[in-house]
Amino acid sequence: MGINSTRLTRRLARVDLSRPRTAALLAGTSLILVAAAFLAGTVVGWNEAEKSSIGRLEELSAGLAEQRETIAEARRMADEQVSALAARVGQMHARLIRLDALGKRLTEVANLDRGEFDFDAAPAIGGPEVEAFVGEGPTVPTLDDLLASLDATIGDRSRQLAALETLILSRELARQLVPGGRPVESGYISSFFGQRADPFTGESAFHAGLDFAGAPGTRVLAVADGVVSYAGRDKGYGKLIEITHGGGYVTRYAHNASVLVQPGQTVRRGDAIALMGSTGRSTGPHVHFEVLRDGRPVNPMSFVGR
Repeated sequence: MGINSTRLTRRLARVDLSRPRTAALLAGTSLILVAAAFLAGTVVGWNEAEKSSIGRLEELSAGLAEQRETIAEARRMADEQVSALAARVGQMHARLIRLDALGKRLTEVANLDRGEFDFDAAPAIGGPEVEAFVGEGPTVPTLDDLLASLDATIGDRSRQLAALETLILSRELARQLVPGGRPVESGYISSFFGQRADPFTGESAFHAGLDFAGAPGTRVLAVADGVVSYAGRDKGYGKLIEITHGGGYVTRYAHNASVLVQPGQTVRRGDAIALMGSTGRSTGPHVHFEVLRDGRPVNPMSFVGR
């Protein structure tokens, strides 16, 4: 070990730095060493930067993939909502068509003026013209606007149908409450309303109703809806039934063999209320039928043919 060190020292001592060649050689060696060190540092920096860029790119790629999935999910949800709204629009159109068809049919059946209940035309609307703002162009109605318009149209048709139903029911109720039809299941008119010869005295007397003769036990029928206001015996009427209807109408059915209803009972047109007989002041099986309007007798002939 000591011998080698001595030799190296001796060699170095022999190097003459004063010579130009030797100095240039040393300077070139130093530059090479410095350049190598710089190049090594640069390569290491490039590797680190490359690694950082690759990591950033991978991060961006993962973010883009996640955004693509989000966009795809949003598009799928939007398609489902549009499909649901389209189905709703179709259902509303079908409902509107059914409402229009029903309204038109009811209007024809009820023989009503189509001016008020015209289901073939759109509802009449209007209003003053409104000036558009400067720069405002024509607008395209959105799906929400379309749904709102359909809702409004259906609402209008529903109100029309409600009014039509009320009118028809009122007309039907009035018809049911007004006396109409024959008060017996079978038989014939044996005496008319007005002046006649009294069957017992032969003198001229006023007959306040119609007499329907028939077989004993023939069913006596109510000629309109109403409430039985009397059922029992009453002087010359024999077994009498009195029914109170709307509009000031009252009907009477006299000379019955038996009574089938009780006071306070509700009856409908065509219900059997008694059996034909000859009770009271009567010459044979028949029904004395009277119609009173506001307490005064009217000719039943105008109602029998209804």
